[in-house]
Amino acid sequence: MATILVVDDEPEIASLLRFMLEKDGHKILEASNGQIALERLGVEPPVPETPNPDLIVLDIMMPVMDGYALNNRLQKENRTKSIPILVLTAKGQKMRDLFEMAPNVAAYVQKPFDPKILRELIASILTDKKPA
Repeated sequence: MATILVVDDEPEIASLLRFMLEKDGHKILEASNGQIALERLGVEPPVPETPNPDLIVLDIMMPVMDGYALNNRLQKENRTKSIPILVLTAKGQKMRDLFEMAPNVAAYVQKPFDPKILRELIASILTDKKPA
């Protein structure tokens, strides 16, 4: 199935997402902040042959580098700027407004979330991403 990078500093959320998404057959990569995500993506330090995930599930409020800064950095790289992002946040509309202009943000989900709805949304994003 798909490779999904989960970027969230809450171990319980990351574990829940890993469990749910692996159950659906996806390969899960994890990062606890934006800087670690940049390393996993081969952006900093640059490793251009690093394969991109099919989707990034991105928390906003994290230490070291938050989700907003991470997405801004991804937008500066040709290789990563079109990876779809599902923003997963407890901050609601305020954070949604910050991402409004980001062309790669496919969806917003507010914490706490319904696992069934989240799984359906991820399946929909991944289906839309596949070339016709």
